[in-house]
Amino acid sequence: MIDPKAAYQALISRDARFDGVFYVGVTSTGIYCRPVCPVKPPKAKNCRFFASAEAAEKAAFRPCLRCRPELAPGNAPVDNAHRVAHLLIQRIEEGLAGEGVDLEGIAAQFGLSSRQVRRITQKELGVSPIELLQTRRLLLAKQLLTETNLSVIDIAFASGFASLRRFNDAFSTQYRMPPTRLRRETGQPQTELAAHPTTTLRLGYRPPYDWEAFLEFLHGRRILGVEAVTPEAYLRTVRLGQHVGWIRITHVADERVLKMEFSNSLMPCLPALLRRVRMLFDLSARPDLIVRQLRKDPRLKDSVGLNPGLRVPGAFDGFELTWRAILGQQITVQAATTLAGRIAQAFGETLATPHGELIRLTPSAATLADADVREIARLGIVSSRAAALQSAARAFQSGTLRLEPGAEPDSAIAQLVGLPGIGPWTAHYIAMRALRWPDAFPPGDVAVLRNLEGVTARQAELLSQAWRPWRSYAVMHLWRKIQPMKNAEARRRGGDARVHESGNSL
Repeated sequence: MIDPKAAYQALISRDARFDGVFYVGVTSTGIYCRPVCPVKPPKAKNCRFFASAEAAEKAAFRPCLRCRPELAPGNAPVDNAHRVAHLLIQRIEEGLAGEGVDLEGIAAQFGLSSRQVRRITQKELGVSPIELLQTRRLLLAKQLLTETNLSVIDIAFASGFASLRRFNDAFSTQYRMPPTRLRRETGQPQTELAAHPTTTLRLGYRPPYDWEAFLEFLHGRRILGVEAVTPEAYLRTVRLGQHVGWIRITHVADERVLKMEFSNSLMPCLPALLRRVRMLFDLSARPDLIVRQLRKDPRLKDSVGLNPGLRVPGAFDGFELTWRAILGQQITVQAATTLAGRIAQAFGETLATPHGELIRLTPSAATLADADVREIARLGIVSSRAAALQSAARAFQSGTLRLEPGAEPDSAIAQLVGLPGIGPWTAHYIAMRALRWPDAFPPGDVAVLRNLEGVTARQAELLSQAWRPWRSYAVMHLWRKIQPMKNAEARRRGGDARVHESGNSL
């Protein structure tokens, strides 16, 4: 429940830390805004506060054209909703839920009925699943109308509508204007999708954001041929369902956004692409809450003060992160990167892109599940690790193992540890990045123990209780202390820091 008095004080302060946490509907205008909107703050008596854009739109408020609620970092429902509601959003954005929404399948994962899922969604987000679906589609369409010159019909299909007529009806009903009028007001020309090979969109976040440190981390763990990191950008090939292409991510600090350029071959799966990029770059993080908690510990205070924008890198693909983590056990990051490149070269499909370093798609679970273990081992991978990699691939391929944000972390960790060749450290590392679990703590990590100055693994576990629920971020700070990631010169030289993936050796 939002306290109106506290929310109004946050509104008039225009503190960016509240951006995406709530929205304000102004009864005198019928418009809803982010708390950082540049317009003059309305009178308190004219304000209604909502936890999500969906709830504001259900109450008949239209999105502001100045502050653009679709750019609010985290799109509030994803940040704080119950895991069931979060999973529903994920299914919608992955394109696995159509007009009817697959409530039965989602409910079955939690041992609930579809009616219970509807009730949870209503309670957590203030809207029904169908209303949630429509609002997400309309907000994406509005962003495309505002930021791109795609034709209205291309935007209709890219945002998930089955026809132009249904898109026009929904847009006009919800926003009281046809989409063509919004296009005229933004001044964007209209062109066909085929006229341009790429599109660029903006993704907001809550500042600060340590972009250079983030790139350094990804650079050390990139899969050659699949990923590339320059001093300014992260690039990778993408496969989502039947669609393949590439993305390039850059940082615009003064606008507090990341810019994502992507090949238009990925337009049919745009909602899923946006969600995965947000997860990879930890764009829904709350630095204010994380810093407030971690700086209480004198062991972390200096690091947190110097690097309040340190993020936990996620994973674009849960399976990719898993086999990459298995390869990295007991060896240096540089050695693991070499092996990952060999795996991609041997088992990844080739892909033509305009970027010379992007030449392959990441190997699929099906491909590695069917591979001969001896063929994997011939790439320089010890036999036991090659078998562990294939075992994980078969678990993914069969559907018995699903690593996605919103999954229950303890169950996923137990499942991972139950697979051959995966220990607790690797399981927690995968949970930290693939599940986006903010409270992961890889047990026995050598870098963590060294920076805690001689404590035992058991003592470290006890000390970490004070960092909850942000232990993943504490681990990033402790890793950074032993191996600073701000090393753009090494990235330009193509060099790499020799840090181990596994906590069993350094």
